[in-house]
Amino acid sequence: MSEQVVNKRRRLFLTAAATAVTGVGAAFVAVPFVASMSPSARAKAAGAPVEADISKLEVGQLIRVEWRGKPVWILKRSEETLTNIANAGDELRDIDSNESEQPESCKNTGRSIKPEVFLAVGICTHLGCSPTFRPDVAPDDLGPDWTGGFFCPCHGSKFDLSGRVFAGVPAPLNLVVPPHQYLTDSRILIGSDGGQA
Repeated sequence: MSEQVVNKRRRLFLTAAATAVTGVGAAFVAVPFVASMSPSARAKAAGAPVEADISKLEVGQLIRVEWRGKPVWILKRSEETLTNIANAGDELRDIDSNESEQPESCKNTGRSIKPEVFLAVGICTHLGCSPTFRPDVAPDDLGPDWTGGFFCPCHGSKFDLSGRVFAGVPAPLNLVVPPHQYLTDSRILIGSDGGQA
């Protein structure tokens, strides 16, 4: 073989090798750069759905779960509470929840998928305070007509045990019902409605 043919082969080999090494190097540089553009694990967790176990939730008990940095209340209601909710009247501002945020599956009197289990974001719709759970009936500070609910101590807004706001208080809307779905009878996924919206 002539020296010119050998040099040409050597040149082609060196060009291919240099191209391959450059491509691998570029990939090593690009991977961390591209990875830095995806959200962090903390950011993903902040908006990710969370599971709640309600297997030990007793009637009248309220538990709190954190979702997107906000408290979500899960309340197990009694038959008496459901009756009181169904018999509510003019004292509520948005009784049918036409103006308030809730999943399609919760557009009913109880604002829930299952009547006995109620979920709501525990933040007042007035200025963002966290109302207190007041299940007591007719306490002195809330009056003889109070059948239980949530009371915001910041400015006096009141909500029934379906999170519906009373008329004549500062809060303009009912409490927000987050998207959720039942994975089993005792496990709820908060933050996802399974595409039912």
